[in-house]
Amino acid sequence: QVQLVESGGGLVQAGDSLRLSCAASGRTFSRYAMGWFRQAPGKEREFVTAMGWIAGSTYYADSVKGRFTIARDNAKNTVYLQMSSLKPEDTAVYYCVAGPDSRLRGIHEYDYWGQGTQVTVSS
Repeated sequence: QVQLVESGGGLVQAGDSLRLSCAASGRTFSRYAMGWFRQAPGKEREFVTAMGWIAGSTYYADSVKGRFTIARDNAKNTVYLQMSSLKPEDTAVYYCVAGPDSRLRGIHEYDYWGQGTQVTVSS
């Protein structure tokens, strides 16, 4: 079992940066691919990024590529999402996820989800 708790959301202006954190419980954290999804009002939940437990297995949605960076610290059981050059369309609830493979992008393919943290970007 893995439990995930996100933090770091808030209200920012367009162009600002924000870092989300996700603290995971469970001794097998390092074996999971970790990632982030988001859901904007009235829209379906969508893949943002995921990182495997080996180097080089990191993937991003085209909409955030070059602006968002995922990182993980296995010693601290924590995954981060550094968001830069934020846009109003990045406004959403952001969910931390854990699953078997960072190449997966479907919501049903990730086994564990956090409760979500709200990110609001004003124009």
